[in-house]
Amino acid sequence: MKFQVFLASLFSNVKGRHWWLGILIWIAMVAPSQASSVILRVAIQRDVNQVKVGSSTTAVIKDSSGRTLGELPAMSPYSVQAVPGGIALDKWRSNLFWVEPTGKGFVYIGDRWYRGRTLVVPSQKGLSVVNWVALDEYLYSVIGGEMDPRWPSEALKAQAIAARTYALYEREKQRNNPLYDLGASPDRWQIYKGVSSESPTTYAAVDATAGEVLTYKNRVILSVFHACSGGHTENSEDVWGSAQPYLRAVPDFDQNIRECNWSRTFSPAEISTAVPEVGNVKQIISGSTSPFGSVKALKIVGDKGEKVLTGEDVRTVLKLKSTRFTVSNANGSFTLTGLGYGHALGMSQWGAYNLASRGYNHLQILNYYYKGVALAPIRVK
Repeated sequence: MKFQVFLASLFSNVKGRHWWLGILIWIAMVAPSQASSVILRVAIQRDVNQVKVGSSTTAVIKDSSGRTLGELPAMSPYSVQAVPGGIALDKWRSNLFWVEPTGKGFVYIGDRWYRGRTLVVPSQKGLSVVNWVALDEYLYSVIGGEMDPRWPSEALKAQAIAARTYALYEREKQRNNPLYDLGASPDRWQIYKGVSSESPTTYAAVDATAGEVLTYKNRVILSVFHACSGGHTENSEDVWGSAQPYLRAVPDFDQNIRECNWSRTFSPAEISTAVPEVGNVKQIISGSTSPFGSVKALKIVGDKGEKVLTGEDVRTVLKLKSTRFTVSNANGSFTLTGLGYGHALGMSQWGAYNLASRGYNHLQILNYYYKGVALAPIRVK
């Protein structure tokens, strides 16, 4: 109890930029020592003019040849910026920089702490910053970003295996990318916030499932997941146009979740801003739907023409929670009333929560949402 009181006091007292010190002390006290030997390259910043980098311990700065240029003092963020012919970090100029913390230090990128080391390289529009981190150390953060770490352990384990599988699928997909395997932006990748989203429960979930991935016919699957489907997941061909045998629609267990029930009202001007080529919007018409009520085509009619949104564009262009909705028109505005949050493919996270709460284990949860898959050890080429 004294330790918990100390932590509460620590976090309540750190102010401003010193918040990072509290997190580092906490992580050092509770973090496990084991992690996967598979290294991921995670793009934290892409095509920016400058970004702050640093380390919790003294950091060694190296160039592209591996030559040591010097050191950065601990707990002192420095701006790195694009300059003609390369990049600049403090007094050094190079075509790239490695920032490698000594001991068990953490690296600082932008406004967050991360495990591993930092690579800074020039890009066409400035510079990019990539976090090189062990797979399971990456997952310690991702699980806490994707799920509430207070959720049942079996739900967290299911998330750990799904997230590990997804990361390795993307790593293989990007194998010809010289810079990164995946990114950190939640609209495109898994949610990766660095050490701030780690906790003892995320460590336990990742360590309990270490080395385990989902495969279909001996190949790692695209183990996508979403917050909630609103009662029924979808077949992949009804969302992305291509059929995956393991992404089959199943009845779900998330109908009564508040965030899965939503409503958005748009003025014609708001729709026109999102789809300017149609001019002033006059009508929004739902076209074809999936067998479970998700809109596969949405026609937007304006005074300059019409546009049909299909697939994921139905959701992303208008920034909707899901594509399972109905459209009504009243007082010149358009109201979309819907169910679900996300693309409704693969595992529903709220569904996993409810199944785990009912006593189902993580393997039963995964086998429910991903059809015909097998649990296999990592095989990295």
